[in-house]
Amino acid sequence: MQKDEMPTAMVPLTAIKGRGAASRIAHRFVRDAREAFDDGWSEGVVEAAPVAAPRTQVLWEDACSALCNNDSPDIFFEQSVNPYRGCEHGCVYCYARPTHSYLGLSPGLDFETRIIAKRNIAALLRAELARPGHRPSVVNMGSATDCYQPVERELLLTRGLIEVMQEARHPFSLITKSSGVERDLDLLAPLARDRLAAAYVTITTLDAQLARVLEPRAAAPHRRLRTIRALADAGVPVGVSVAPQIPFITEDMEQVLAAARDAGARSAFYTVIRLPWELNALMREWLQLHYPERAERVLARIQDLHGIDESGRSAGKSYDASHASRMKGQGLWADLLRQRFEKACARLGLNRQRTELDLSQYRPALARGQSVLF
Repeated sequence: MQKDEMPTAMVPLTAIKGRGAASRIAHRFVRDAREAFDDGWSEGVVEAAPVAAPRTQVLWEDACSALCNNDSPDIFFEQSVNPYRGCEHGCVYCYARPTHSYLGLSPGLDFETRIIAKRNIAALLRAELARPGHRPSVVNMGSATDCYQPVERELLLTRGLIEVMQEARHPFSLITKSSGVERDLDLLAPLARDRLAAAYVTITTLDAQLARVLEPRAAAPHRRLRTIRALADAGVPVGVSVAPQIPFITEDMEQVLAAARDAGARSAFYTVIRLPWELNALMREWLQLHYPERAERVLARIQDLHGIDESGRSAGKSYDASHASRMKGQGLWADLLRQRFEKACARLGLNRQRTELDLSQYRPALARGQSVLF
């Protein structure tokens, strides 16, 4: 074979211990895409070089606003607040990964190793809640980044947000995969007694081995069950999120729901996996690294769930962003998931009562540091 006829072989990726992504996949706004390849000096033998585990960096940001308004009909809250961008938990399926692209960073490794901390977030929230025109609704913490990811232990940004909510008597919910929420039970418990706080803990699977590669730096499944018990024992209304459901990967929905109910959860919800933008390529990469024997089957079922037709599949599409179906999917497999969830919840007594938080206690004057007569 002539030298100029030698084919180029792509350097294979290897999984990185403690990280969900295996590469800094290019974001969608980048002009030049680069891929590593074998230049022939290996004489046709391509071996994956060991990859040093990247360290986590915290980058400070002065945010412009705290509350994010939501008008999507398939999301249960109207406003949210997130103290961080990016998340060190490294859940490979995280639908928020593509938001790092707006920062010029990779939705892959950068999302879980370059964490943006909004140092002024509590002050901004206080100012926004103090506005006379603010209309109270239940604010969710942790919708786009886990508010109790590891850096919260030192930075205390989430605790600062809870203290502002406490001062303003403003209702809120939070969702997490971390046992770190137990640190703030001294704030959450009295707020819950006044119907001002509720919590949700995500447990994707009880399979610890799967969880280690799917969500590598989140708390282990058994530890999250202990967190549900701690919240429930403290009087905090707690629910479980069994999301996302990934076909042929997470297969123990009923067992998760039963274990969460036994730990004290009284409500539950689920969504199917969503693969917007760069997350599509990232999930394909992860499947080839960890489950190559079933990768095509998993992707085909995800495409079924999102109603992707043959032309879309040929183009590599795996997601439909329609509000009517993006959360629960559509078609036969989506219906089977719905039936499994509803039957399990009915059998276990979950979702029998809705947690209603009290909007009437909110006082903007309290957020401004003023006293009120009523």
